Amino acid sequence: MNGKKTFLITSGILLFILVLAIIFIKYPTSSPDHDGATMEESEQTDDQDIEEVTEEIEEELQEEVNESHHITDEIKKSFIEIIDETIDFFVKTELDIVAIGDSLTEGVGDTTDNGGYVGILNDKLHVYNSKTTLTNYGKRGNRSDQLLKRLEDEEISQSMKEADIVLITIGANDIMKVLQDNFMNLREEPFREARKDYVIRLRTIFDTILEQNPDAHIFLIGFYNPFEQYFSDIKELEVILDNWNRSGEEVTKEFKEVDYIPMKDLFEQADENLLAEDNFHPNPNGYEVMAARIYNHLHLYIEQTEAQLDQSDAEVEAGAEQLDPASEPLQNE
Repeated sequence: MNGKKTFLITSGILLFILVLAIIFIKYPTSSPDHDGATMEESEQTDDQDIEEVTEEIEEELQEEVNESHHITDEIKKSFIEIIDETIDFFVKTELDIVAIGDSLTEGVGDTTDNGGYVGILNDKLHVYNSKTTLTNYGKRGNRSDQLLKRLEDEEISQSMKEADIVLITIGANDIMKVLQDNFMNLREEPFREARKDYVIRLRTIFDTILEQNPDAHIFLIGFYNPFEQYFSDIKELEVILDNWNRSGEEVTKEFKEVDYIPMKDLFEQADENLLAEDNFHPNPNGYEVMAARIYNHLHLYIEQTEAQLDQSDAEVEAGAEQLDPASEPLQNE
């Protein structure tokens, strides 16, 4: 803007000089009798030419300022549109959550028929957002390889594309399969090898979901020890379970869109029985404590994301103000 203004002023000066030159050439020095009249006419012409040049410069500058205002308004409008388009789930009219995984997601053991932790969580979230939609794709007995295959299902894939949050419980049945296949000769090696495969599949599960929906946030829910009642004499199972939980948590740290929610400590430290009659799945109380912890993690995530969006919104507004030429008075030179 300053360069163009300088150019216009310089052009005006050169034009003024050119006008003077034309005047002197066209009206050479006259006789003494006409000197006074000629000088007066010349001065009037000079004043008129200067006014015209000045007006032209001012008009050019005003057009430039108006154009700058228009461009800045467009930039501010674009910024606002971008922010509006990227507003996260908690300020939308609806909150879409998809829960998928094994029997813990299905709610096996919940004698109230409320759908386990998913149903309880749905009730809690409706207090926060009455338009919450929570879809349950839990399936009893699901292992990580089976869950990965289910993600190809058209209905599940479409739900993932629309989800704001994805909750996953998976892994306990992977351990159970190794236990069943090696029951007569339990060794740590088969569990270690199976855990390596589990980690690979878990990464693929996260990648698949995020490819379908890059804006989704995933929570992997850890598992408690479901074998304690049946295999309390096999102390190695406790270590194996801890290793699998730890591996799952480490995988979540590889993704900024994935968080881990531990569960094992809730069942270890409980003062009441949290297991159903099968001594394997949670009872209603067990699902209640699971839902409470999951809700707390979701609520914390919501608050943090809200704060980040508020800060981003403020930064965009500040940036737009700095780009607005109207915020700086035009300096006359």
